[in-house]
Amino acid sequence: MDYVTRAAGPDSDACVFCAALDPAALSPLLVCRGERSFVILNKYPYNNGHLMVVPARHVGRLADATPAELTEIITLARVSEMALTEAYRAHGINVGMNVGRAAGAGVRDHLHVHLVPRWDGDTNFMSVVGDTRVVPEEPAASVARLRPIFERLAGPVLGAGAAPSS
Repeated sequence: MDYVTRAAGPDSDACVFCAALDPAALSPLLVCRGERSFVILNKYPYNNGHLMVVPARHVGRLADATPAELTEIITLARVSEMALTEAYRAHGINVGMNVGRAAGAGVRDHLHVHLVPRWDGDTNFMSVVGDTRVVPEEPAASVARLRPIFERLAGPVLGAGAAPSS
């Protein structure tokens, strides 16, 4: 939470998602980029492979997104489900979004869809007894695992603009 509030707090015009696309400092967590949206690994994941699908345009509500943006977001969410299932053999995936501060949005003004892979019996006791999460895979390894899968799956459905970012 410190990361989110520091980067996109009330006294800052910065947005962690807009910054992720800055050509001068492209985020190493970027997994796939479409024409109107992108997929990025969550910097503070709930589980290995925790992804977010984000519109490239700074838009905070579904009502403010264009039909083309919404189409690409759901298309990338579909590709993300397929990629996470393949890469992590997930038994299920939590898909969700929080729109607005009252709904719990960490980045309030830039819409994003979370996809969290889940496995049968994956309860994580460390968060209960140690007030911490255990995610055994380094983010760079997650990105390296996911990018080739996204390149293969997203390319055909999004076209040439769906190349993963390096």
